[in-house]
Amino acid sequence: MARFSFLLLAAACGLPLAASAGDDDTISTDRPDFVESSQVVGKGRLQLETSLQWERDRAGGVTARTLTTPTLLRIGLGETTELRFETDGRTVAHAGGATMAGYADTSVGIKWHTADQDGAAPSLGWLLHADLPSGSKALRGSGVRPSLRVAAEWELANGVGIGIMPGVGTDNDERGARRGYGILAATVGRDITERVHGFVELAAPRIARANRGGTQAVFDTGVTWLLTNDIQLDAALSRGLNRRTADLGIGLGLSVRR
Repeated sequence: MARFSFLLLAAACGLPLAASAGDDDTISTDRPDFVESSQVVGKGRLQLETSLQWERDRAGGVTARTLTTPTLLRIGLGETTELRFETDGRTVAHAGGATMAGYADTSVGIKWHTADQDGAAPSLGWLLHADLPSGSKALRGSGVRPSLRVAAEWELANGVGIGIMPGVGTDNDERGARRGYGILAATVGRDITERVHGFVELAAPRIARANRGGTQAVFDTGVTWLLTNDIQLDAALSRGLNRRTADLGIGLGLSVRR
């Protein structure tokens, strides 16, 4: 599973497009913001969301630069459920004159869409994932690390949308002891044109006490561009809000649906 993202990218080159230009059904992606969509891809559908992500972090007089290839494969099991495989893929990190390269762990998960928006009640999707110790030795996590998140979305007037995503997760410390953490993020998006959408977001991918790894917090903004009903490009910029989060991040992504 270590080379999972590259296998997915190779597979995407052969994906035929399912929707015609006149079809109102358009791709709905979980990237580039941290808040996931509450929607699933639909029964029998395949959707690949891949990207190139660069991050810079300055701490203690040392500048670290990391390049990753975050990739998500979504497989429609039914009209309300999908199977998910996710990884940060190939990872190359430079810090203090040293270079480390390898493949990140892979996560396996399920998304379940439980409700459409009904007035003030949001559209809801539940995500249960498990990170597996499957990457290169230098990048491999300790044991299986499960997480549970719920994505809530509201579509408002004038092409405005709001999403929030609370959740919980666990990982293991260097001694193998289990430790829990919280997740919370909120995003606001707006259609700029019929095909271009922008967003701003505040996200805390990890909320925990200092002795449990501490809290990470980030502000990010970006745009998506719908090339066809089945192909989307995106770009995003992020700024870390505390010392445990990378100072600067830039991401460019491609999503394809079959």
